[in-house]
Amino acid sequence: MFSQTAEYALRAMAWLALTKGDRVASSSLAENTQVPPDYLAKVLQLLAKAKLIAGRRGVGGGYQLLRDPSEIRLLDVINAVEPLTPIESCPLGLKDHEGKLCPLHRRVDQATRAVIKLFDDATLADLINEPGANTPLCSEETTALLTIDGKR
Repeated sequence: MFSQTAEYALRAMAWLALTKGDRVASSSLAENTQVPPDYLAKVLQLLAKAKLIAGRRGVGGGYQLLRDPSEIRLLDVINAVEPLTPIESCPLGLKDHEGKLCPLHRRVDQATRAVIKLFDDATLADLINEPGANTPLCSEETTALLTIDGKR
């Protein structure tokens, strides 16, 4: 349903949320999110353009969230790299479909609207604070890196 770019953006933002405001070097971000560095650089540019993150070069540089994870909706992240939009008119441009969608496109539109609502109702904080869940990046290494004195 989502492009690889949207998946990578969500991974990067989840990792930045997990680091609790610390700046994260792009090389560390790429390694921990398992995103190719060159691809990640493009994703980070889009996220910065959307004013979700800020980057700083040089010693002590890296990327960090510009807002608290509770203020960043997952839909904001997705829309920064590849906007999700409902179907407003027939994608095929058929004249007899003006003003209404065919059964197939109506269902695609319903599914798209449901996904938009799901991601609009969830924040980065929801991902990292979900009780009883794995860390949002699905790896033992992530859990080990983020566990300090048995606490996440």
